[in-house]
This record gives sequence, structure tokens and C-alpha cells, in this order.
Amino acid sequence: MTPTANSKATNANPITRRRFLQRTAAASGLVAAPWIIPASAIGAAGNTAPSNRITAGLIGNGIMGRGHLRRLAGDKEIQLLAVCDVDRIRRDEGKKKADQIHSARAGGEYKACTAYNDYREVLARDDIDAVVVVTPDHWHTPISLHAVQAGKDVYCEKPISITIGQGRQLVETIRRYGRIFQTGTQYRSISTIRKVCNFVREGGLGKVKQAFALWTKLGGFFGAPRFEGSRHAMDVEHFRHSYTPLDFALPAQPVPEGLDWDLWVGPALWHPFNQSYHINPIPGVVPWSFDEDFGAASSTWHHSHSADVIQYAIGMETSGPVELIHPADGPYPTLTCKYANGTLLHLVDHWGMVKDVYKAVPADARLAGNFGGVFVGERGWVTSMSTGGQIEGGGDGLFERMKLTTRQVNTGDNNHHANFFDCIRTRRTPSAHEEIGHRSASLGHLTIIAHKLRRSLKWDPAKEQFQNDGEANRLRSRAMRAPWHT
Repeated sequence: MTPTANSKATNANPITRRRFLQRTAAASGLVAAPWIIPASAIGAAGNTAPSNRITAGLIGNGIMGRGHLRRLAGDKEIQLLAVCDVDRIRRDEGKKKADQIHSARAGGEYKACTAYNDYREVLARDDIDAVVVVTPDHWHTPISLHAVQAGKDVYCEKPISITIGQGRQLVETIRRYGRIFQTGTQYRSISTIRKVCNFVREGGLGKVKQAFALWTKLGGFFGAPRFEGSRHAMDVEHFRHSYTPLDFALPAQPVPEGLDWDLWVGPALWHPFNQSYHINPIPGVVPWSFDEDFGAASSTWHHSHSADVIQYAIGMETSGPVELIHPADGPYPTLTCKYANGTLLHLVDHWGMVKDVYKAVPADARLAGNFGGVFVGERGWVTSMSTGGQIEGGGDGLFERMKLTTRQVNTGDNNHHANFFDCIRTRRTPSAHEEIGHRSASLGHLTIIAHKLRRSLKWDPAKEQFQNDGEANRLRSRAMRAPWHT
């Protein structure tokens, strides 16, 4: 494996505070103000106020972005004014779709949505209240930082950062500017999952001794057809067993017409274009996530959701583990996170390990799905997975005590976006606010660091430092490619 170089000259024009102050005069008052009334809520600049319509911009229009676009454009209380993507095909498709949805809703031709290549042009508009950030992971924190500095509220896909240091900087900046921030871990907002988590949190299982979540190797991801031309450069047979994202020197390919590749790479280490990172038609969600400069592998795929749901249920959603126990020097067969309350979170390759290796639930237990976990306590066990069927569990009178109206998990039954919109209007704290998003992402980053170093680590969740471990602490952050900065 050969690291890619960080020597590419760039024409990027990174955002600066001066530029924001020049282009959005109101920004100079944001630090002192506890909150800012959205322009749409007061009828300023031609916006209508009757229903407190929120004006929004979408930044990133891949597969996940398309889902957000339909949600934004289809909401009668939201006006989608901008779609931004560095890929001309995707941004033009986004504008067209937004205009179609708005026109159908208005009962006539309606073309109010503008397409942008550069997210900074979206943030410079003073008629946009909020942005939804659906980019590759390495852009999540920089764009969100710039957005709150420009006076926007932010909904950002998970994981909200690519390093622990980034996440902490984002939390502090959001608080300093008094903005509303929602992390895109929407599975906590599914009504059945929320009831399960609250049951566990409130002691329904007694003391939670163990929890389990999936952590996936790269091998399954590399099996996708899009990697066929790159497998030789990636040494798939050797690295398919990696639990961490890696940095590969993939061969350079011609940049497709209409793709601003320099801006796509942005603050990450420079990589020449290769279709393994980005291609149309879109081959699937997060194709770039195997590379550590752009994504966080398992944390991007599903673990941020699982971390959010699990830490919510065990009461640690704004904290974190105190120890990462690696199987190389610890008593457990898989990487394990220990919390101050004694709960052990075991990260497993597949659900069969919960039964066969840890023997934590009955051998005939049905464990299926993703985006959640299994909780084992003094009074029984219960699942919180989505996409795998109904909630399962065991223990005397478990489901009678839980009082679920249904054990079915309907992923469409969630109020995550609605909660964000309501908090923009009321300035209340969202259900997956910045600290929760940071701690969910951090659990993935901590796991990656432990796997990289192949040893156990002690972590102080209050100070966010590894104890007496300079090597591990250096991995909490990384430099950005010049001239980008936050």
C-alpha cells in the first residue's frame, strides 16, 4: 500500500471569515445573538411568513441526497431554493427534480430552485435559512462549520466528522454561533426503536451488562462490480480483512466532463480521479467510504447509526467509553468498548457471534438487520435493529413490560426531519444535536484507532484524550490540504 501524495496544486478558493462578513453582513452579529429568526419567518426579502416557511439548500445530490431532496421539496412548509453538487449531471438532475416537485405542489410551472457547483455560493445567499449536507464524509465538518458561520442551521449526514478533533471543533462552533444542528442518524427517531431504547434506558432490562453492534471488514465492500478495474491496485486479497478504511494509490483516470474533481477532493489529501470514488450512474451509496481520506468505512456504512441508538439506550449519548479493549491483548474475542457504568459493547463481524461466540442470547434467537444492536441485561435481552424484521427479545414478561404497540420496525415512521424543522422555528435542541452526533462519530473513530494500533487503549471521554498515549492522541486529528482550512 502506497500513500497518495499531498502535493497537488489547487485552484480552490477556500471560504474565509472575511468573505462571509463581506457577503453576509448579518454574520457579524451572530456570535452575540442567542438565536436568529429565519428570514422566511419574518417575511423579509420577499419571503412569506404565514406558515413560517423555511428556505433550504441541499449540498450533495448523490443517492442519499436524492432522498433528502424529495423530503425537502415535498414538504409544503419548506422551500428548496438551491441544489449544489460538484458534478454537473447530479446538480442539474437535482434542480430539475426540485422544480418538478414544486410545480406539482403549486399547480403550475415553478422554477425557483437554482443549481450550484460551489457550496460557498449557497451559503452566501441571505434568503436561505438552512442547509442539508449530504456530501462525502471529508466535507461534512468543513461545510457545516462554514454554514453555521454564515448564519445557517444545518442538517448533516452521519458521521458528522472524519476525526475526533473535527467533531469537537464543530460542536464548539455551533454553540458559539447559536445555530440548530441535526445529525442524520434518523433510526433513533423511528417510533418502535425509540420505545425500545427508552425501555432499556429506564432500566427495563435491569443493569445492561452487554451490548452488541456490527463492525464490518472491507472485504464485502470490495466485492462490488465497480472495483473490478482497481482490485489489482488495492491488493484486495490482502486488505479485504481490514477493519479500518485504507489509503490506496489508485490509477489516475480522465476526469469526466462536468465534474469539478479538485473541489470534490477539497480539504482531503490529493487523489487523482478514479471511478472507484465517483461515477455516474451512481453505483450505490458512499462508494468512496473505503478510503480513509474520504470516509470511515464501517462507521460510514452503518455503525454511526448503531452507536447513536446504543449510546442513547445505555445513557451514554453525550459521553463515550473509557476503554477500548483489543482482542490482541484483552480477554474478549472481538474489539470491545467499556463504559464507566460497566456496560461492555462488543463489536462483532456478524450476529451469529452473539450466539455462538459470546453465548449471550439463546441459540435459536432470531437476530437480523442493521443500524442498531442487541442489549443483554439482568432481566433479559432485546434487539433494536432496523431493516431486519420485528423486535426480538427474551426474559420473563419482556414484551408485556415493554408495552409496544407493535414489534414491527417501520423505517418510514420517523420524525427526524420534522424535528429539525420544528427546532429551526422554536430554537429548541434537536433530538440528535451536535454533541450526540459527535459522540456517535467518535465511537467509530475510536474503534478505527484501536484497530490501526492493534492494541487496547484507555480513553477519557470528558477530556477526549487517550491516557498516556501520544501515538494514539496524534490520530485524533489530521491536517487539511492547503489552502483549505476551517
